[in-house]
This record gives sequence, C-alpha cells and structure tokens, in this order.
Amino acid sequence: MSRIFQKSFDIESLNSRNAGCMVGTLGIRIIEAGDDFLRGTMPVDTRTRQPFGLLHGGASVALAETLGSLAGWLCRPDDGSNVVGIEINANHLRGIRDGEVTGTARPLHIGGSTQVWEIRIENAEGALVCISRLTLAVVTRR
Repeated sequence: MSRIFQKSFDIESLNSRNAGCMVGTLGIRIIEAGDDFLRGTMPVDTRTRQPFGLLHGGASVALAETLGSLAGWLCRPDDGSNVVGIEINANHLRGIRDGEVTGTARPLHIGGSTQVWEIRIENAEGALVCISRLTLAVVTRR
C-alpha cells in the first residue's frame, strides 16, 4: 500500500502535542508510523487499571481513539479540514494486569467525508487484548 499520510510529521512532535491532555495523562506514546499504520503504546498501571486490577476497557478505548483519530488527521491535506470521532466500538478479549499494551491503527476506508479505522491492541507477547473500530467524520474547521 502506498503511504497514506499527507501531513509531514515526526514521532517526537506527535508526542509533544499530546503532553497536556488525557493522552499524556494516560501515558500514551506514539512509537512508529509506517506506510499504512500508526502505532502507539500505553502502560498498564494505576492510571489505566480498573478497581479489580485489570486494564480498564475505557483506557483501551482511549488508546484506540487516540491512534485512529491521529492517523485520520495525518491522512488529511492541509486544506482546513479535520476529523472527529462519531462512533467507536471495542471488544475486550484478554485481561492484562501490568506491563504495556501496543495499539496499531490501520485504515479500512479513507474517504472524503468519512474514515473507518481498525485498531488492534496487543500485550507484550503479541496476544490480542482488544480489537476496536473507529468511524471518523471529515469536517471543515470553522
């Protein structure tokens, strides 16, 4: 697949942009961008666990939406448009208590008015923890 990203960027600038919001609070870090994917990590610790000690499903969804939305934005030309999430679903398939999870966002559809992304979240051994699908609307900034 050809390179899908239309914006110029580097990983460090993507991470610095996320420092003062929920993304930074949860410890989400972008680690890699390929021709057709964006990858990031999130720690499984006190910030991201639910009261029973497992990775919180909402934290997994936050990682998924972060990766999909950022990748979707990178796919847009600098024409004043942006992307916003309009639907996300997630299937939580495996519990994890500590360590780190890695999410990889890949497009299923990149259109002029909508985008659909699949985000796979895996544990350190590569086992699937969560699978998510995110739909983005392409909007014009006001």
